[in-house]
Amino acid sequence: MTFSIRRVGALCLRYTYLIASSWPRLLELIYWPILNLLTWGFLQNYAMASTNRTLFVGGALVSGLLLWEILFRGQIGFSISFLEEVWSRNLGNILMSPLRPFEFVAALMVMSLLRLAVGMIPATLLAIAFFGFDIARIGFGFAAFFALLVVTGWAVGLVVAGLILRHGLGAESLAWTIMFVFWPLCCVYYPLSILPVWLQPIALALPPTHVFEGMRAVLSDGVLRLDHLAAAAAINVLWIVAAAYAFSALLDRARDAGSLLSSGE
Repeated sequence: MTFSIRRVGALCLRYTYLIASSWPRLLELIYWPILNLLTWGFLQNYAMASTNRTLFVGGALVSGLLLWEILFRGQIGFSISFLEEVWSRNLGNILMSPLRPFEFVAALMVMSLLRLAVGMIPATLLAIAFFGFDIARIGFGFAAFFALLVVTGWAVGLVVAGLILRHGLGAESLAWTIMFVFWPLCCVYYPLSILPVWLQPIALALPPTHVFEGMRAVLSDGVLRLDHLAAAAAINVLWIVAAAYAFSALLDRARDAGSLLSSGE
């Protein structure tokens, strides 16, 4: 068989059409370089200006990493359980059964917690063993931070599920990448003050920002900032209500468009 440039070109044209017709795919190609530049650039500024290098290396980084994993794994655990139904083409059967949408969402939340426990318990034990992570130092705050981050992950997961319902597997990449959009803004590894002044109000509108700021306050001052906890809880309520509305609206639009039984590319 001879090599055909025309066949190669035709296949490349197909992939080009897929990217051009799917804004999630296009967005994925664009934002990764910008995301890495912003995150590690801010981290470098904080490292250069920090006077407490021990806290930066041994305390805030490990704690920030664990809390970030809770946020990300809470969302991805929700989304993967949903995608299992899409991949098996069982979503139409699920939604035509007596199971109601809010029951389906509740089951996804339970599975998110189970997946999170399986992943985070070993990671936390390793952090204690190898990096001296002191969970007792954070105390009650760790449980509060955990709950707040999980709810944020569920809110994001709900919106992602709605977009996949409406746009099919062309939006699947959002399940793996959308949480990283918040990474440089929610101040995982550096304080809010490192961000430019014009970005700080945007960051404060994100519940995880208050969680990570509260975590650093516990590590540096030994004080649990109830104002940050209250702010994160209040914003989370708004987020979960808005996400539930968006999911319901996108589900209705998917039903009207007849896309539930043809949830392929």
